[in-house]
Amino acid sequence: MSSVDRDRFLEEGYLIVKEAVPRDKLELVRTAYEKLVDRQREIWSAERAPDDPPGGQWETARQPRLNLTGSPLVDRLDRETAPAVEVWLEENIRGVSSTLLDEPTAAVTQMMMMCSPVRDHGPAQWHRDLHPIDTAPLQGYIDDIVEAGPRYVQWNIPLYDDSVLWVVPGSHLRFNTPEENAVMGADPCQPVPSGVQTHLEAGDGVVYILPILHWGSNYSTLLRRTVHGGFSTHTGIDDLSFIQHLSQQAADTFEGFVEQSNDMRQHTESALRAVIAGNGRAYTEALDGLHRKRGEKGRILSTVFLCKTALSIRLSKEPPFPEIPEDLDRRIRGAHPITLNWGSEFGDRFTASEAEALWERFAPLDTLLRTAEEQFVPGFQSDPMIYHFNDMPSNYATSDFIASWY
Repeated sequence: MSSVDRDRFLEEGYLIVKEAVPRDKLELVRTAYEKLVDRQREIWSAERAPDDPPGGQWETARQPRLNLTGSPLVDRLDRETAPAVEVWLEENIRGVSSTLLDEPTAAVTQMMMMCSPVRDHGPAQWHRDLHPIDTAPLQGYIDDIVEAGPRYVQWNIPLYDDSVLWVVPGSHLRFNTPEENAVMGADPCQPVPSGVQTHLEAGDGVVYILPILHWGSNYSTLLRRTVHGGFSTHTGIDDLSFIQHLSQQAADTFEGFVEQSNDMRQHTESALRAVIAGNGRAYTEALDGLHRKRGEKGRILSTVFLCKTALSIRLSKEPPFPEIPEDLDRRIRGAHPITLNWGSEFGDRFTASEAEALWERFAPLDTLLRTAEEQFVPGFQSDPMIYHFNDMPSNYATSDFIASWY
């Protein structure tokens, strides 16, 4: 495994890893992914809307993206394309992720690939992979990272030389500067003075901490095949039909990922049932089960995540929930396992009356997360909204949440 400077990673928020894909396996991985690209193009062509061009999304997207999990593509995996999955278990990818997360059993959350478009689309917008409307304010992430390190690390691993990605070192631990807000507010598709361009040779990787400011500087027709995804304590992968094509060791590893996720689901349910029962001690124990190495900052961030999960569960029941912002309604209904939102099926574990009681417990916290009027901060994946982008509730701890039940 490459030498890993975790302290530098925690300070700067990103790390370049040479030969994330070993040089002697690079062509094998390229070939596997290209076969999957061809199969995905067939799917997009079949799924195209009446007004779409023949290639559907392949021809219209600014960054055509393959999803190896949770999509029809998983049914088309075979022994020829297995290297596209098995590469995620390479020591310089999974091993590095385990070191950076300080989690010996780090699990792949999702496996994707970003491709070059059919026509030039130019630069994207600077952004953080963060939408506080259905996750948490930036300060919650910062406090949690400072306390115990990141819960999730994300990768870009180009199979051909690539300099598209820019990052702002250290921005994962702070709010935007006034200068950054001014530049992104005027034009979010231009370089910011604090940005650094990553220059990656084929097979190298850049791994980064989720809230970091970053930028796709040019989505051009230059050939791009960039493996993309991340690692956490658990996975977002449920359909394991593809593991029949993997080596036994790789298949066993992916089965282990799913077992870890099942444990996380159970801890999530235990935490929510403790809230319904008004049992503060059981709630704290369930939080510690979710994130055993985290302290108070981690507990309160998880509590905010669970607040959104409670909303998702309440929305899945009848009668319909009172009106909420459209962006929140759209986002909260989808699964987002790294923030403990397990999707609509998880809501089936609770009755309608339990969902209502649960939301009554969390509603006061939701109020604290809201703003008096709509606001906007550049660099987030959210439109103007009535939730805080940056600030967590002032002087609010897990004990305050528990005290609000009585």
